[in-house]
Amino acid sequence: MPPKPKSKTQFVCQQCGSVQLKWMGRCPDCGEWNSFVEVIEERSGKRDRSGGGTRAAPVRLGDIQTDGRERIPMAMQEFSRVLGGGIVPGCLVLVSGDPGIGKSTLLMQVALQIAETHGPVLYVSGEESAQQIKLRADRLGSANSSLYLLTETDLDEILIHVENLKPRLVIIDSIQTMQVNDLTSAAGSISQVRECAARLQGVAKSSGVSVFLVGHVTKSGSIAGPKVLEHIVDTVLYLEGDRFHTYRLLRTTKNRFGATDEVGVFEMRGSGMAEVANPSEAFLAERLPNAPGSSIAVTLEGTRPLLVEVQALCSTSAFGLPRRTANGLDPNRLLLVTAVLSKRIGLKLGDQDVFANVIGGLHISEPAADLAAACAITSSMRDVPVAVDLAIIGEVGLSGELRTVGQLYARLNEAAKLGFARVLIPKTHRLNDLPKDKIEIVTARSLAEALAIALVKK
Repeated sequence: MPPKPKSKTQFVCQQCGSVQLKWMGRCPDCGEWNSFVEVIEERSGKRDRSGGGTRAAPVRLGDIQTDGRERIPMAMQEFSRVLGGGIVPGCLVLVSGDPGIGKSTLLMQVALQIAETHGPVLYVSGEESAQQIKLRADRLGSANSSLYLLTETDLDEILIHVENLKPRLVIIDSIQTMQVNDLTSAAGSISQVRECAARLQGVAKSSGVSVFLVGHVTKSGSIAGPKVLEHIVDTVLYLEGDRFHTYRLLRTTKNRFGATDEVGVFEMRGSGMAEVANPSEAFLAERLPNAPGSSIAVTLEGTRPLLVEVQALCSTSAFGLPRRTANGLDPNRLLLVTAVLSKRIGLKLGDQDVFANVIGGLHISEPAADLAAACAITSSMRDVPVAVDLAIIGEVGLSGELRTVGQLYARLNEAAKLGFARVLIPKTHRLNDLPKDKIEIVTARSLAEALAIALVKK
């Protein structure tokens, strides 16, 4: 074996690119504080360009073979949906989420399924002992002989085990606990996280082993560590949900092998993460019909339409400045909707506290729920219920007009499957393309027209 090339540690300013031999609190070139990160410069001999064995050459696109690179199918359909149809060999996936949300539980279930059907899986933990992981596996109901556990934080040692075992899947829990001995910084630092992720990427691409990384989050909810970590990986998954609810949403924000913003729905149980096959039905299971301040919105999460209950409550404010509180809705969209209701509809909300809530812990960011929120607020203010058989779709403009949203066909099909007789949508010229035989379509051009249709007349 040839001797390992010597390496030289340098510190590079992320702001201006200045290079120093030692860490400095302030960059002498640009004056930025705490901008230096540690990098390794490999010192090796000149690359031999005469032999051609180590040099990459252009390859015709039609000559590239993809045999043996088919996706690994999974029994967990919700997880497979988020990845785009299964695990791609050689992919690097980052899974992040709040502490205690269920990342390790979900990945243990994935590891057990892959080990049972497709070969060995290596689960590397830098935070828990092998006994703790074994207890979790027993709770999930399986202890497969093809699942190997390793409690190690030295990445060089881990890569040796990966080379010897040749697993189909490697799970690193978590990337912030891994370190390489070439760097003097502590585990979890920017330089350590970046170097470990880069080396794992090289192993995944060269050997075809799929690697899942567990990443911590900051107080603001973003992934801890350098932003380059999200650029290195192929897929970024967020496991989110309200800690006081049982539902968990696995959301993809980046995917080189499938659609982004795809969502898988799970329910946290004592036996692990259970898939929710029909999340719309689950979100509406506890709905109270004919209750003022409640409406049904048809939202889209990735390519999946979901029906959720939007609740609103208006109460007289005890202070001079009324509150606008949104839970599960974009606060800015709630302010916009209340302003349009006050100005265009004449709803007197100036002395009213307005609370809006999406049932089930789901967070809606798209404007397609504007009309449902407006109907719920008006229903609560006037103490008149929204029609129980009506689903609502539409964006509200500042002039009080209604604007159409995308994927109307899929939204209407989902509402029809759950037994809704009517759906209220903005007036559109594409009405002939919609499934009129499955559900009655009611259109409105303005917010005033929509409220007259949605609210039950006394």
